[in-house]
Amino acid sequence: MRRIPLGVLDQSPVISGFTPGEAVAETVRLAERADALGYSRYWLAEHHAIAALADPCPEILVARIGAATSRIRIGTGGVLLPYYSPLRVAEVFRMLEALYPGRVDLGIGRAPGGDQLTAQALSRGHYTFAEDFPQQVRDLIGFLDASLPAAHPFARVKAQPAGEQSPEIWLLGSSDYSGGLAALLGLRFAFAHFITAHGGDAVMHAYKQEFVAAARDAAPRALLCVFVICAETDAEAERLAAPIDLRRLHMALGIDAPVPTYAEAAAREYGERERAYIRAQRARLVLGNPDTVRRRLLELAEAYAADELMLLTITGDYETRLRSYELVAKAFELA
Repeated sequence: MRRIPLGVLDQSPVISGFTPGEAVAETVRLAERADALGYSRYWLAEHHAIAALADPCPEILVARIGAATSRIRIGTGGVLLPYYSPLRVAEVFRMLEALYPGRVDLGIGRAPGGDQLTAQALSRGHYTFAEDFPQQVRDLIGFLDASLPAAHPFARVKAQPAGEQSPEIWLLGSSDYSGGLAALLGLRFAFAHFITAHGGDAVMHAYKQEFVAAARDAAPRALLCVFVICAETDAEAERLAAPIDLRRLHMALGIDAPVPTYAEAAAREYGERERAYIRAQRARLVLGNPDTVRRRLLELAEAYAADELMLLTITGDYETRLRSYELVAKAFELA
């Protein structure tokens, strides 16, 4: 069996009938279990004003799961950099690195992570649609590594707490823009297959071919993040997928609601156009029994030239989500 590191992306889903506080508690519980199961990384996503997702500030939750785990790398997938000062992000992650040396990942993205009104509220009405993102990334690297050019207006500013170690930086994306920028800046790159199921293989290959060696990384490192639902049987995996099918339809229809339960998904009657939409969205999902899931994930890793895989799982309850990660860990013999 090909050995490939597996990580976890947790969006802290709020399932219907549960509170956001309970969703956050389930994130901590899943992180503890992922640490024991042998997963390599645990990343937390940033979203704003979305009823189905509970985490607007992953850097705070990273500190909590760092205290609850002992081995697994912890980080963000990702911090939405256009909202923030690069210096402030550098200071937060230098502090996390001081708390959990050698375990911290800083994944950064440029998406708004919510609707445009919320984006404007977060940026005091000055959201720039990531126009300055490349320079923000360069400044962030400079603050983290104390490597700003001498001519930079803030070259004398030092991010604290100082230290020799620095978090790994991963540029996140679902398009050729992010892959190209990661290659140009010599950064690690994570592609979101769970957002864009088509064309990502070309983006990942181009990233590796165009990679420019830099002080941080001499060679490219690519991670593929995939939505996975695993169960003991294919039929059970299909049942577990029903809530996420409805959740994706809710997103397309502009319905802001928690993740549906199995009962809510079973009660929903679909029109033919809605069924066609759901079928199309299945390209962004790997589901089935452990053998099926393992085979498909390895096929994707090969097609995308991925050095690592990261799994995002949301179901209609927290126990089946946890069980899915357990089954995949066993199938890949992580422990």
